[in-house]
Order: sequence, then C-alpha cells, then structure tokens
Amino acid sequence: MISTLLLSGLLSLAPLDETTFPEMLVDSASGHFKPGGLVALQLKPGVSVQVDNRPVPTDNGLAVFGYGRDAGTESTLKFNLDGEVYALTQPLENRDYNIQYVEGVAPKYVSPPETVLQRIREEGRQKKQARSDGAITALFGEKFFWPLKGRITGVYGSQRYFNGEPRRPHYGIDIAAPAGTPIMAMTSGVVTLAEENMYYEGGLVFIDHGMGLLSAYLHLSEINVKTGDKVDAQQIIGRVGSAGRSTGPHLDWRVYWRDQRLDPALLVRARED
Repeated sequence: MISTLLLSGLLSLAPLDETTFPEMLVDSASGHFKPGGLVALQLKPGVSVQVDNRPVPTDNGLAVFGYGRDAGTESTLKFNLDGEVYALTQPLENRDYNIQYVEGVAPKYVSPPETVLQRIREEGRQKKQARSDGAITALFGEKFFWPLKGRITGVYGSQRYFNGEPRRPHYGIDIAAPAGTPIMAMTSGVVTLAEENMYYEGGLVFIDHGMGLLSAYLHLSEINVKTGDKVDAQQIIGRVGSAGRSTGPHLDWRVYWRDQRLDPALLVRARED
C-alpha cells in the first residue's frame, strides 16, 4: 500500500515536476522545496538517497524529508544506485516571515524565574527523548488533516516579541478556538508524549508518524490519549485550552522532520472554512 501513496496525493502535498529528477532514480515526487517544506519521493527499486549528507530512511521505496525555517537557498540530494552516486543541487524557494508583537504575557514566561529553570531543563530532556523514539517505517496515512477549525492567529516562522522582548521564531500555527473545542490527530501514528502540565506548553501531545515525522499539539486543556496509544487520522486527542505560555484559548500545532521544524500549512490543503 505505501508504495502507491504518492499516486493518490501523499499527505496532500503538491506534485513536483518529475523532470527535476532522473527517470531511472525517481518514480514520482510531491512536496515543497522551501524552508518549512516536506518532500516525498517514490524511489525506483534499489535506489537510496541522502539529503545534505543525511541518509534518508525508506519504506518500500518511499522517502520523506523536510527543511527547517533557516534552510538556506539550496539543498544537495545524492542518489545511490548500484554503488554509483548521482548528485543533484536543488534550489530552495525564498521565504519572508512576519514580525508579531504580543503583550500581556506573564513575566514568568518571558523570563522564567530561577526556581523553575530546573523544571524547564527536565521537561526539555523529556521532549527531546519523545521526539527521538520514532518508528523507522511509515505510520501515516495518505493525507494530512487540519486538527481543528478556527481563526489563524499565529503563523510559522514569524518572529515574536513578548512584552517588547524578542523571542525565538514561532515554529507552528496558532489556531484560536473556544476552550474545550476537540482537537484531532492530523494523521495516524503513535503517541510518544502526553503530559498535562508542561511549563511552557501546558497540555502537550506528541504523535510519531514514522520515518522521522512527528506532530505536536500545545496548550491543551484536556488530553484524551496516553503515551503508547495508537491513533487514527482525525481521532480526538484532546481539547483546546490556554495553559502554559498562552494569552487565550488556542492550539499551537507543530510538525517536525527529525530535528527540522516544518510549516504545518505546507502539509495540508487550503481550508474551506
């Protein structure tokens, strides 16, 4: 089944021009060669690929990989077939990011007091471990879905200022919705983290989708899954809240490929609401 996913529009990604790749190496391709983008390749039998010198795992010839916010202007793909290497330099589209100013954030979340630094470090290790426990095979289905409907209040890559102080870029999409609104898994996978009271995120869920792909759901008021649970696409995993560093009820939805933070909006079709 997995080898035919691209033919039906894998993960709702846009088709790529197949002439970009040598015919003997790639059957079909979809995705976005741009910062925040995910790319899926259906490789010919016996072909493997590296992206910027990082080996990419395959599942029945399917390879997926992504680019972070500051990926640069080009990427090098190296295909291996019968011991012969074929290199391809792929330009990456340029992106501009928004600057946002958020006032009214509790000072303890802008500059955490010394008393909570140990907690923050421990939670950081917990999250890192949960992101590293992924399956090497594909757990996702043929399509990604929006986790809920609502007003977009924050976009990927934007630089935020909390109470006038610059913070790290935003790596997700903020979707405002009434407290208690159900939140759904964007596709099938396995829960690797389900914590109700993280310092920054409040209620937090990680779902591993296999092959390095992971989604995160932040600021939940209620969590309906536990670590180790298998979930289906669009299964309810929790409810909208405003816990942690948050100024109102919303979902902060994030997607990772390995250590690269992707733009969730590039993985789904445009919303119809």
